[in-house]
Amino acid sequence: MILRPDYINEIKKFIDVPLVKILSGVRRCGKSTILEMIKDELISNRNVQLGNIISRKYNEVLYDDMTSKEMYNDLVKEIMNEDKYYLFLDELQEIKGWEKVVNDILEKYNVDIYVTGSNSKLMSSEISTYLSGRYVSIPVYTLSFKEYLVFKNKENINIKEMFDEYLQYGGFPLIGISNFDTTSAYQVVEGIYSAVITRDISKRHKIRNKDLFDRVVKYIIENVGKTFSANSIVKFLKNERRTLSVETIYNYLKWLVEAFIIYPCNRYDIQGKSVLKTQEKFYLSDITFKYSKFGFNSSMIASMLENIVYLEMKRRNYVVYIGKNANKEIDFIGVRREEKVYIQVCRDLPENSDREIANLMEIKDHYHKYVVAKDPLAKGNDNGIEIINITDFLLKENW
Repeated sequence: MILRPDYINEIKKFIDVPLVKILSGVRRCGKSTILEMIKDELISNRNVQLGNIISRKYNEVLYDDMTSKEMYNDLVKEIMNEDKYYLFLDELQEIKGWEKVVNDILEKYNVDIYVTGSNSKLMSSEISTYLSGRYVSIPVYTLSFKEYLVFKNKENINIKEMFDEYLQYGGFPLIGISNFDTTSAYQVVEGIYSAVITRDISKRHKIRNKDLFDRVVKYIIENVGKTFSANSIVKFLKNERRTLSVETIYNYLKWLVEAFIIYPCNRYDIQGKSVLKTQEKFYLSDITFKYSKFGFNSSMIASMLENIVYLEMKRRNYVVYIGKNANKEIDFIGVRREEKVYIQVCRDLPENSDREIANLMEIKDHYHKYVVAKDPLAKGNDNGIEIINITDFLLKENW
């Protein structure tokens, strides 16, 4: 088991704190393994006895059709005395009404609870109702480039070559620890995608026209990092002699976000200092979702570099926006407490850097500004704007 210390260190702060620890992210991003790491921490470093750890994996056949009442009775019977018990509840979204069970057990028993799920409804209004102020949300993402290097564990590595590999293979941990060729890797990702689309979305929301739904999803994935609207999708479908309402498109987008296939990125008006409700973009939870559908080719690299930077900002707990400065666009604005960072992403420097730098120079504040490029010559400083290679940027401790 390869450790992911950033997550362990984050969770350590909340061990034995009376809050439900909720780990959520796309299927197969490593949530279950992180739970195992926390168990190891409890047993090895905190002297917790194995008998005081209660584990359940609710995506197993054994728990099919389990009710919340059955879930409650099953867990309570394991709590033998007043000792501290540690509950590890994996893929909890499979149990309808789980939040009432968790709240009741938290109130009545001496427990510390950790849960995972592959649906963002784990942070929905139901949780706010039943666990108000009594939970902490810890998003889990696929491997960062730094983690990918650890998973590969190669000696005398060439960082630039490893990034090219990461750019093609993405960050799913199963692929990180394996030696798949790209065809096999994308087949694995296609399996993850199909499980999410079929089980977490199609069945859950009773989608009748699966073929039409698949076509809409492919359009969204194909246009990741681009501005599009529900209306533009409706027009696209009309050209294919298909019809779908704007409301249905919005539902599809919502369900894809809830299942962590995509993340929304809102637009922020720098001059007006306000979040705009239109022209948002979407980014993938892992870049290989696009490759599994369309294959990998060099024309995708620019948008996938953006996607990689977006995810890295999310991992570092930034709230991420697309920047609008008059009629110019800043790829990303990251906001974290009192900090801000501005980032432009490009593939090559010579033809793009002047425009990228000019856009950033028009922002008149003191926050750090970057031009991030795959270009090996990306290094230096231009009028206070740091030009940096993407590998150095991703491995940089502090921005």
